[in-house]
Amino acid sequence: MTKKISAILIGAGGRGKVYTDDMAKYPDLYEVVGVAEPIDARREYIKKLHNIPEDRVFTDWHQLMALPKIADACIICTMDREHTEPTIAAIDKGYEILLEKPVAATPEECMLLANYAEEKGVNVLVCHVLRYTPFFTKLKNLIDDGYVGKVMQIRHTEDVGHLHQSHSFVRGNWGNSDRATPMILQKCCHDLDILQWLIGTKCTRIQSFGSLSYFTKENCPEGAPLRCSDGCPAAETCHYNAEKLYACDSPQSTDWMQKAAAKTPTPTKEDLEHAIRTNEYGKCVFQTDNNVVDHQVVNMEFEGGVTASLSMAAFNKGGRDIYVMGTDGTLHGRMKDPYFTYFSFKTCETTKIEVEDAAKTGEHFGGGHGGGDQGIMSAFFSRMKGTYTGKSISSLRQSVDNHLMAFAAEESRLNGTVVSLKDYAQRLNEKLKKSR
Repeated sequence: MTKKISAILIGAGGRGKVYTDDMAKYPDLYEVVGVAEPIDARREYIKKLHNIPEDRVFTDWHQLMALPKIADACIICTMDREHTEPTIAAIDKGYEILLEKPVAATPEECMLLANYAEEKGVNVLVCHVLRYTPFFTKLKNLIDDGYVGKVMQIRHTEDVGHLHQSHSFVRGNWGNSDRATPMILQKCCHDLDILQWLIGTKCTRIQSFGSLSYFTKENCPEGAPLRCSDGCPAAETCHYNAEKLYACDSPQSTDWMQKAAAKTPTPTKEDLEHAIRTNEYGKCVFQTDNNVVDHQVVNMEFEGGVTASLSMAAFNKGGRDIYVMGTDGTLHGRMKDPYFTYFSFKTCETTKIEVEDAAKTGEHFGGGHGGGDQGIMSAFFSRMKGTYTGKSISSLRQSVDNHLMAFAAEESRLNGTVVSLKDYAQRLNEKLKKSR
């Protein structure tokens, strides 16, 4: 009989729930044996689902880490600025680590974790879930198999979606970079990672433009109160009316949005009504303390002269689109579609290339990252078993190197400069040496 792989969970919010819910589907293979989560409803959900004994259920991760090593793996899904300390503690305990992206909130902390994990010989897998989707796995294989010849340029679009933006990046946890991280890091570190993975060489220079232009007080409807529930004169016409968006029968809302707003895995109508009246999800989107961009573009140059662009914006339905141009042809695909459109320079013909399993896992707003959430869990545990044969897994060092693209893009956006990644990394290393 195959030995079960055990894990502890630090942070039982949306991401932690997704990963451990997947484990619960395979009770003969995996088990969750400990949890640390400050919000009662979330902690109790994990405890009951996985039958975790009371002496391994905590409100604070320090309490869980005070125990001797009790599992094979540690899954860390705390907020962005709370990644570094528990990751260091888990490295010290020798846990195999699955770390929600981004690695950390600053480039210095990212480098610190990469250096420390290498020093201790501990594997840390960052949740760049796009690498594990049928869509991007297929695209990587097509490129590696030479369908487009040498890649010359990639145009990638991350359509955040107007509702996702309002929920997560205006009202929600990631609306303010002082509490979380810049949006190009939080939302798009795995898009930048995907571009580097597909191209296969390092980014050399980066430039970015973007701003917060719409979700601001200047665009607030006249007479609008701080809360949607307090009688807004624009209630019938506002796309972001919380009373409509988070109602239990709302056609606009999604299950995960309602759970996040109510801060419970099983929200009732009363829970949602209370949330709208009392917490941040009931506030007017034009009157929060949000400061992250609502649209941004990034231009990149890679070794060998390959260029790429990333466009991220709130003002759309949501989804991802990518166009790969090479010396022998082009590949274009949208994650919501189960195929790529391929144009061959040799034949001048356009054909469709099917994506296996995409019909089952196609990307949709709030829905499993196109199969990536399940894919990364499978890869994580397969590596622990010694059976992993794919090409998606990356080292923590590679993840951090690709995170630096996001940090450099934000520096470019704020300063109006073109940033050399080599110079950026050198400045960072010098800063780390001085801090020792």
